[in-house]
Amino acid sequence: MNLAVTKDAKDGVRTVSLGQGQGPKATAAINEGFGTGAWIVLQNCHLATSYMPTLEGIVENFEANMDTISPQFRLWLTAMPDPNLPVSVLQNGIKMTVEPPKGLKANLIRAYLAYDPQWFESSTKPHTFKKMLFGLSFFHALILERRKFGPLGWNIRYEFSDPDRHISSAQLKMFLEEYTTVQWSALNYMAAECNYGGRVTDAQDRKTIVKIMGDFYTPEILDPSYKFSTSGIYYCPPDTNIDGYLEYIESLPLNESPEVFWLHNNADLTALINESMSILRTAVSLLPRGGGGEGKSPEETYSEVAAGIQEQLPSAPFDIEAVTRKYPTDYNESMNTVLPQELLRFNKLFKVVADSCRELQKAVKGLAVMTPDLEEVGNAFLDNKVPQLWRKAPSYPSLKPLGGYVADFLSRLQFMTEWIDEGPPVVFWISGFFFTQAFLTGVKQNMARKFKVPIDKVIWNYHMQSAKSLPSVHTSMWQNDFQAPEKGCYVYGLFIQGARWDEEAGGINESFPKVLFEEVPVIWMEAVAAWEDGTPANHYLCPVYKESARKGVLSTTGHSSNHVIDMMIPVLEKHVIKGDPHKYWTRRGVALLTQLDD
Repeated sequence: MNLAVTKDAKDGVRTVSLGQGQGPKATAAINEGFGTGAWIVLQNCHLATSYMPTLEGIVENFEANMDTISPQFRLWLTAMPDPNLPVSVLQNGIKMTVEPPKGLKANLIRAYLAYDPQWFESSTKPHTFKKMLFGLSFFHALILERRKFGPLGWNIRYEFSDPDRHISSAQLKMFLEEYTTVQWSALNYMAAECNYGGRVTDAQDRKTIVKIMGDFYTPEILDPSYKFSTSGIYYCPPDTNIDGYLEYIESLPLNESPEVFWLHNNADLTALINESMSILRTAVSLLPRGGGGEGKSPEETYSEVAAGIQEQLPSAPFDIEAVTRKYPTDYNESMNTVLPQELLRFNKLFKVVADSCRELQKAVKGLAVMTPDLEEVGNAFLDNKVPQLWRKAPSYPSLKPLGGYVADFLSRLQFMTEWIDEGPPVVFWISGFFFTQAFLTGVKQNMARKFKVPIDKVIWNYHMQSAKSLPSVHTSMWQNDFQAPEKGCYVYGLFIQGARWDEEAGGINESFPKVLFEEVPVIWMEAVAAWEDGTPANHYLCPVYKESARKGVLSTTGHSSNHVIDMMIPVLEKHVIKGDPHKYWTRRGVALLTQLDD
């Protein structure tokens, strides 16, 4: 729009927001613009994929209709990256991308260069307005830069934009002008829950953004001694004009340390690993697949991989009927229901894995048709990736490479086999379940039926056991240092990211340098009635995810495909901020994982 103003074309700009039924309006606007020389803006092209072929045809006819098109006519398209955008349209147009600059300092400079000086100085409460506006600008830059830390920053990479900041700053000024006192709660809600929070879809991310916003929309920001980080480098400078704020911003470090994000120094290592892996994945995808010289051909290579996997697999899937006879449905033992359900899921995946490996070998020998699915499986084997065919089987969530995935799958099958042979283990490998929520519900159901408690009144209490007992559990889930508890269950196999369990202190504590993940001890998940809850007051509601990407989608059961449960882990007194035991570790991005990526 600013360009239209400078070119005296503002009155001739016509926008059409694409969506259902908007195609004919867009076509009519373009045809009208041919004659009038108007600037036509088609917004959100990625939401109108059915209209893209029509748009492609219109653009391709531009050259043939040059005699009838006004020289002042311009066609502008806005869209998110989308594979359905016509290639010819992209090739014939000038492409521009709007992305936030990289770095906290650069984002702050961009924000203050965008503010109108007259608007900036027009508040009737200049001290409060300038302090809170700087806090808002800092918050905007901070949540953008948290994305580089991957799931430690945000479970989902959100595209926060300048309009989010513009709307929030306008609301800030409006609230300050219309009320005699600062409406802290309302401003926090509008920014964290609505303007920015409206983009946030993950439950844990919503908690995180609310906690972060509370550091900037707070009465303390009006105190000159208030700092945004423990180092004291980042703070709101004294009241001045825009040039003064820009001067302070220029004095900030070029590369910010994780402490300004309230993250551990290990987070920098995580960010560098993520960036390196992204570059390496791109490089590997560009490598030629063809064999050369006397080396093996790609077909021979992935045929050998398929044969190797097939040799490791059991000879047959689980016999569900035999298992149900050995473990019949029992009102007092829900595990007899959980086990066959798990086996059914594993059998589906087993069949897809076994069949694809067998058919791929046949296809290489010319004994079967090389279908697109089999070709994708072969290419995945060459890249040491898990084939999409397996993931759609469906598979359990996993980010492991092919070798790690196969080893993990075989371990899970072995876990189920030993359960069938020896009965329920004393300590359950919580990572080995396909649908962990069903297992946990079964444990609750056992307690509810045994002690005649309504199941909706049964909650979890979590008790960390001694780390010294973990080796015995790794040796055997049946013969170890534990005995089956009367209530609940013992579980192991969880890894903590962003912190560590400090057995001596009795709570979670800072990670050791360069230790990104740490296995936690055996946990006694005690199922108790709600009125018998013994959870300590200072605890962190720690989310448990199936794999490190953390993001997931809702399944048909209403459960997340990745999130398992929130465990209440004790928090040390030194990490309680103004009576809030959750804030410190929520900003830290601490979570428990059932498996690692290697």
